[in-house]
Amino acid sequence: MRLIVESSKPIRAAATYVRLSVFVIERGIDLRDEFDDKDTDQEVYAVLFDEKTPVSTCRFEQTDENTLKIGRVATLKAYRGKGLGKRGLTAMEKYAKQLGLTKSLIHSEVTAEGFYEKMGYSVASKPFFEDSVPCVIVKKDL
Repeated sequence: MRLIVESSKPIRAAATYVRLSVFVIERGIDLRDEFDDKDTDQEVYAVLFDEKTPVSTCRFEQTDENTLKIGRVATLKAYRGKGLGKRGLTAMEKYAKQLGLTKSLIHSEVTAEGFYEKMGYSVASKPFFEDSVPCVIVKKDL
């Protein structure tokens, strides 16, 4: 497996492939909801590749001078349960630390709370709906 963290056009395309496969095709999220105004040419993504195939991704967003917001965390179904999501998140946290950020937050689907808690995140909100999916905010000091 090869991990790349950057904002190049090929990496953004690879992230789009994973997000389209997981969120739009598999989960039925509307295309307009999944791809939003944060998907710019400058946006940084972590993408894991199995040889040439992009299999896992997440998106970097800096919300203020101290805070990373990790979003659009997705892994192709055949690759789940292999620690790939953890690798992408860890890479984003490392990238954020290099930029001097000290906090991380994620809008977690309620079904993924346990995954994020294992990575040191704590639930910091009541449940809410995002794109018709029940979510909570999870936070962590970097």
